[in-house]
Amino acid sequence: MKDAIHVSKENYLKAILEAEAEGHQVIPAILAHWLEVSPPAVTMALKRLKRDRLAEVGEDGIVRLTEGGREIAYNTALRHHLIERMLSEIFGMEWHEIHEEAERLEHAVSPAFEAKLKERLGEGGACPHGNAVLPVSPALRKQSGQLPLSEALEGGKYTVISLQERDPKLLEFLHRMGVGPGSVLRVISQNYDQTVSIELPGGKSILGRPAAEAVWLRLSSGQ
Repeated sequence: MKDAIHVSKENYLKAILEAEAEGHQVIPAILAHWLEVSPPAVTMALKRLKRDRLAEVGEDGIVRLTEGGREIAYNTALRHHLIERMLSEIFGMEWHEIHEEAERLEHAVSPAFEAKLKERLGEGGACPHGNAVLPVSPALRKQSGQLPLSEALEGGKYTVISLQERDPKLLEFLHRMGVGPGSVLRVISQNYDQTVSIELPGGKSILGRPAAEAVWLRLSSGQ
């Protein structure tokens, strides 16, 4: 678990915004899980955010951003997105290596350097994990024809579109399994124990449900 001192105000605001974008009702327990801090640390952080008029906690227990908090959160998410693209597109770092690096650097980017990144890379486009600045809710993903590996049909051939990138350990695991953006795989079976057996160009693998839910696919053409 991380020391609360090292989890910045910007990290809390960004986590709230990203959780909202994924369709969650944001409660303190989600923030504790995502940021790997204790529930008391989240309580203290939310008190500070309320004091600074950046977030509110309703009577229903749902955490909501104020207009000012939302602006800071989006700008932090955008810097993270730009840094990931910079590390990948300019410096050639591998997709599974850049999330933690961007987490550190997003708080140190000056406005002048951020402007240069926007000029060079643009504010649109996908990061190396296949994601936009903010995550897209599962409902909207499914409307666009995507589905998580955990729901893919047996025998289907799919292309990996994007990966949930919050957990660097998960990204490293998927890399070792040979599952990354642009990978093509075939679903062998959805198993009784909630694992998924898949076939990749490098061989067969089995993924547990947490990993399978983090991998988003689209049916390959010619299926």
